[in-house]
Amino acid sequence: MITLPNKAKQFLVLLLKVLVVVGAFYFIYERLASNEQLDWVKFQQLVWSKASFWSVLLVLFLSFLNRFLEILKWQNLVQVIKPISVLEASEQVLGALTLALFTPNGIGEYAGKALFFEKIKTKKVIFLNLICNGIQLILTVIFGVFGLLYFNTQFHVISSTAVLVLFGLCVLLLGIFFLTKSLKIKGYSIEKLIHKVNELPKSVHQKNILLGVLRYLTFSHQYYFLFLLFDVQIPYLVLIATITSVYFLASSLPTFQFLDFAVKGSVAVYFFGLLGVNEWIVVFISTLMWFLNTVIPVVIGSYFVLNFKSKWKS
Repeated sequence: MITLPNKAKQFLVLLLKVLVVVGAFYFIYERLASNEQLDWVKFQQLVWSKASFWSVLLVLFLSFLNRFLEILKWQNLVQVIKPISVLEASEQVLGALTLALFTPNGIGEYAGKALFFEKIKTKKVIFLNLICNGIQLILTVIFGVFGLLYFNTQFHVISSTAVLVLFGLCVLLLGIFFLTKSLKIKGYSIEKLIHKVNELPKSVHQKNILLGVLRYLTFSHQYYFLFLLFDVQIPYLVLIATITSVYFLASSLPTFQFLDFAVKGSVAVYFFGLLGVNEWIVVFISTLMWFLNTVIPVVIGSYFVLNFKSKWKS
């Protein structure tokens, strides 16, 4: 086996860090510059005519709160391995987010967070990140299903028969889940996973759920507030139901982090089109949400990536 000199290893690590950061910025630029649906002149004119100091401050605060709640979630979960500060949790969450930018459905985040810990703790870190993301997914499904049902009562996008069929499929999937939970694949089973989840302290789960709900309410109402800012006058329940439906359906589609706004935007265009909202307003708001909640954290995370020192040792 060829052993590289220490200086060569340091150079390769530095080169990898720079490539990750440069790649992140390139993808962000490419997504924004190549989107032909974005009329930046029109966007600037509308923002300057509608936005006030307090409205801009509120939007930025909600972006900060959204990511900060995610940081607190991770700090809460990782304490079962070792207590970490908010700064350390921020470094791990934002650094991993930057690494996940190029991977399908942000799967690179799991490897990114694991690199901050010793190799022996890799499985535990991946498991905790699964719990961290899992509660957010469950909340997206719960709020999304209720939102979709309410939206359907108003606009009848899906027939009553289709709703019953979907409900039947959900019951069938739950039945399959309980029947196969003991089935082992390479030593792993759903039952074993549930057992491991139950091993975590109840206080950790309760705090994780609370922070997850607060985070969901934060970014969904940031979306809601942006529509108000762009003079979209739609009743609160209808607008929130549409937002939760869009997030639910968009989250069901496989995508990359850097394409997230395009996927959510295309789903949003259809749903908000039924409400009579101009397509370009929906595209701008979806892009702005992506910029505020992904691009800005990735920019900050790039700093942590460049200063990263791996603890992933055997």
